[in-house]
Amino acid sequence: MRLEDKVAIITGGASGIGRATVHKFVREGARVLVADIDLRRAEDVVAEVTAAGFDGAAAAAQVDVSSFADVEAAVARAVEVFGKLDVMFNNAGIAGGKPLLDHDPEVDYAPMIRIDQDGVYHGILAAGRQFRDQGTGGVIISTSSIYGEQAAELAFSYSAAKAAVISFTRSAAYELAEFGVRAVAITPGRVGTPIINQFSEELRRTFASEQLRGVMTEPEEIADVVAFLASDESNAINGTVVHVDDGYSSFKQRFDLPTF
Repeated sequence: MRLEDKVAIITGGASGIGRATVHKFVREGARVLVADIDLRRAEDVVAEVTAAGFDGAAAAAQVDVSSFADVEAAVARAVEVFGKLDVMFNNAGIAGGKPLLDHDPEVDYAPMIRIDQDGVYHGILAAGRQFRDQGTGGVIISTSSIYGEQAAELAFSYSAAKAAVISFTRSAAYELAEFGVRAVAITPGRVGTPIINQFSEELRRTFASEQLRGVMTEPEEIADVVAFLASDESNAINGTVVHVDDGYSSFKQRFDLPTF
C-alpha cells in the first residue's frame, strides 16, 4: 500500500473529489481527517470508511477553509488524533459565476476568493508550519482547475482564484523545499461531481465533448492521481501543475472535416 502510515487532511472531503480521495487514501493505508464545512456529511464519509472495514482510519472535522483559525485547528486535530501530518490536500472549493459586468463584488467575487484562493493559502501555511515543526517533510496538493490557465465562460472570479492556486503552489515548493516539503497543483477538467451533475443532461454532454474521450472524468480517477502524488513514488514531482483534464487543455473542439 503506497500510503502506509501516512496521515492526511482532505478538505472538502465530504463529497465529490474529496470523498473519492478519502476512500482511495484509506485503501492505500493512510489515516485521514475528513475536513468539511458540513460536519454531518463528513461524519457520513467516516461511517462509510468504517463500514468498508477501515475502522479508525478516518475522523471528521468541521472546517471553514476561509478561516485560518479553522484550518489551523484541523491540523492540530489531525495531529491529536493520528499523531502527525504527512499530506495536506487543499481540495475544498465552490463554483459558479456570471458575466463580469453583472457582478456584485460581495456576491460574485469575494466568496470565491475567500474559499477557493484564501482557503488554499490557509492550508499551505498551516500544513507548512506543521511539517517544519515535525522535521519530517510532507506533501501539499492543491486543487486548481483548467480554468486557472485559460479564460472561460462565466468564470472571472473562479479563474482568478484557481490561477492563484497555481502560483501559490510554485512559491510554496520554492520556500518549503528546505524543510523537505513538496507542493503540487492539479487541474481537473470536467469531473462528474455534484457541482456539475446538477446541470441539465444537454449541458453535461457539452462538458463531456470538451474532453478527448468525450466523457466526464470520474472523481475516483482524480483520486488515483492524488494518491500517487501523495506517495513517495512521486518524489520527483514538485512545484508543478499536473493536468488531470483528459486533454481538455490540449485541444479546442472536435469538428467534422470537410471533403478535400
